[in-house]
Amino acid sequence: MLLFQCGKTLMRRISILLRRTPFPVLVTPLPCQPLILNENGESTSNSSYYDDTSIFFMKYKSVFTSSLPPPEWIEPFSDVSDVVSAPQKLEPSPWLKEIINLLDGAWNMEANLDAFCRKFFIKLTPNFVVYVLRSSELHKNPDVVLRFFYWAGKQKKYAHTLDCYVSVIDVLLSSGDLNRFRYVFAELQQRGFLMTVTSANCLIKSFGSIGLVEELLWVWRQMKENGIEPSLYTYNFLINGLVNSMFIESAERVFEVMEDGKIQPDIVTYNTIIKGYCKAGKTQKALEKLLAMENQNVVPDKITYMTLIQACYSEGNFDSCLRLYQELEERGLEIPPHAYSLVICGLCRESKHLEGYTVFETMFRRGHKANKAIYTALIDSFAKSGNMEGAMKLFERMNWDEIKPDEVTFGAIVNGLCKCGRLEEAMDYLKYCNVNGITVNAVFYSSLIDGLGKAGRVDEAEKLFEEMAKKGCSRDDYCYNALIDAMSKCGRMDEALELFRRMEDEGCEQTVYTYTILINGLFNEHRNEEALKLWDMMIDKGITPNVASFRALSIGLCLSGKVARACKIMDELAPMGIIPETAYEDMINVLCKSGRVREACKLADGIVDRGREIPGRIRTVLINALRKAGNADLAIKLMHSKIGIGYDRMGSVKKRVKFQNLVDR
Repeated sequence: MLLFQCGKTLMRRISILLRRTPFPVLVTPLPCQPLILNENGESTSNSSYYDDTSIFFMKYKSVFTSSLPPPEWIEPFSDVSDVVSAPQKLEPSPWLKEIINLLDGAWNMEANLDAFCRKFFIKLTPNFVVYVLRSSELHKNPDVVLRFFYWAGKQKKYAHTLDCYVSVIDVLLSSGDLNRFRYVFAELQQRGFLMTVTSANCLIKSFGSIGLVEELLWVWRQMKENGIEPSLYTYNFLINGLVNSMFIESAERVFEVMEDGKIQPDIVTYNTIIKGYCKAGKTQKALEKLLAMENQNVVPDKITYMTLIQACYSEGNFDSCLRLYQELEERGLEIPPHAYSLVICGLCRESKHLEGYTVFETMFRRGHKANKAIYTALIDSFAKSGNMEGAMKLFERMNWDEIKPDEVTFGAIVNGLCKCGRLEEAMDYLKYCNVNGITVNAVFYSSLIDGLGKAGRVDEAEKLFEEMAKKGCSRDDYCYNALIDAMSKCGRMDEALELFRRMEDEGCEQTVYTYTILINGLFNEHRNEEALKLWDMMIDKGITPNVASFRALSIGLCLSGKVARACKIMDELAPMGIIPETAYEDMINVLCKSGRVREACKLADGIVDRGREIPGRIRTVLINALRKAGNADLAIKLMHSKIGIGYDRMGSVKKRVKFQNLVDR
């Protein structure tokens, strides 16, 4: 085809040349003579034929060189209408391949292009340049594209069109080259082109993909000024650009304009605005848009549901994940493997391992294979629920499916075994991981340390703790807390406090759980002042106490006879918004259990006098506490008396019957 095109061009040049020759040229056919060359490439023929021909061309050289026709503008598609009568599908011009082959990025690329065009008397039209700029061969090479763009612009009597600039901008933005893009875009703005629908859509799509809002709005204004009505695709590209730039409210206004106008939103529009709401954390509004789609007779697709399921999973709304999954099933839409993964993992995090396992089996029946994350989530959920047999069966099935478990999977198995007291099996897995080069992370170690500590094997737990440092495994607060808890419970409080100090030195976060363990341990050893100092230190560091930490403090103070101090601390916590709901109940329970009924009654009266609780509830709490402490006689006496809820009349004055009357009479 190239030879045909070149031959056709050459014949046209000769025809033009002959018409322009100022004198008649008589071309006489000469007899064919064989041309014989020597080693130097010179003719060895004795015939005068070649000499005559050479003389002829030398004689008329000036005529030929001075009357050359102008170069021909070539288009990206071949015009064969003069040789083919029937209409044919346009074929790419053979010049395209030749030009693209010259765009190799070499230092002399522009010189090669000039030489090629001079040789074949051609120039490239703007349509040809656009076609080259949009070719797949150059799309990922912005340097070559830009060099070709500026080379083409230097052709004589040539001017870039709007499409040329749009094509270059698309390539530059696709490669993330914002610096050179801004230079080209500034040129485009200066040229003052008349905007077209196609170019506007391309620009809005390119600008929107990386969130260039100012440029996006400039195109939108150009459309309005040139009287171009936006199409559905224009609206969709615009909303997508605003969403990618997190201008969700602006995207919402454009969506509302569509709803009120002639162009109604389609599934792409709805999916885009739903994606925007999900990115902005407005998942509830996204779910409302799903309902609005049905009212507008727009059928949601799997992209709609996957976007919503992903957003609900990220927010921990696993019930909505399950509901959307079921809706996806009911509509008969294809369920992507990732949807199964999100639903199963979400159910497992909610401790609904049986429901998760049901979805797991459904996935297998439909020909999908589970991945490592799904198996690990199920194993972890089964293990945490105490069903280690089910967890181990899943672990075996994972191996049958040729899915290699990682440190997270082994960590879930070990954690479950430690909680079930199967420490030897857990230690065997540690050895297996060490032998096979499987990384043992901090969660793995903390599970073993916690299990050994609870079993009283504190020395082994401490050995593992030190082993972590030798192997370069970072020790987090879970590891420290597990060992501190083990040492506190076996009476090694000084070592536990030393670990607490090491924790701070190593930059490991001391959590409220750390302080709770130590406060509880110090009270158990009757080191009350040290426990109170730790409490004050926690408050000074801005660590917010929780129910467990206050329970440890209040119980310790009550057992040491400092009930008033516990009540005072509770009053101090109230302005901070920390009001443990069961604090008084815990204190009354521990006082009754330790036989300090008088102090329990005094505390109950103080609670009622301060209006902290309804007297009837405190009465019930005290009755249950006495019963659990084995003091049934007092419990029955309290139940059949007016104490706490009745009144005694002394003259004209009514006074509530105090709980202290229970032990005074």
